[in-house]
Amino acid sequence: MNYSEQQIINQCKQWLEKIIIGLNFCPFAKKEFVQNTIAYSVFTNVDMETALQGVIEECQCLDENPEMETSLLIYPDNFQYFEDYLDLVHFAEQLLIREGYEGVYQIASFHPDYYFAGVDEDDDSNYTNRSPFPILHLIKEESLAKAVKAHPDAAGIPDKNIEVCQQKGGNFFADFLNHIKNN
Repeated sequence: MNYSEQQIINQCKQWLEKIIIGLNFCPFAKKEFVQNTIAYSVFTNVDMETALQGVIEECQCLDENPEMETSLLIYPDNFQYFEDYLDLVHFAEQLLIREGYEGVYQIASFHPDYYFAGVDEDDDSNYTNRSPFPILHLIKEESLAKAVKAHPDAAGIPDKNIEVCQQKGGNFFADFLNHIKNN
């Protein structure tokens, strides 16, 4: 199905609001979502080189707009295979280092078929990082460090998220992701 750029952004916002914020997967996301300090960039029909150039451009955009805290780089047409997406993540992380952004930004990764190393592909826990589209999430490390320091149990967040995924079950998440992509 072909979506407009705004439809893609709206689908990602629904996912953020209902899953990431609604289930408290990221206790730091609500503030940025409500204050509209999340940038959304959609990259359609791009190759690896263009996608990586977009990562640097997003870093520069965050540099130039200090009021923006984070950026979601959304790839609705590319990197559909998880292994290809992992290549993008790897090259993007290397590019951040090469371009002097190590310690400034970090990348969180989300993909419709995300699965953790050493975990079965259909394990419910993988839904902590499953999204409607392949997404690179650029995060300002300084802001993240402050948020983590202020949180009473930042180290426990991943385990809590896995527990929520297992309680809700994979069908809940799969149905939700299918629903937002089909409406």
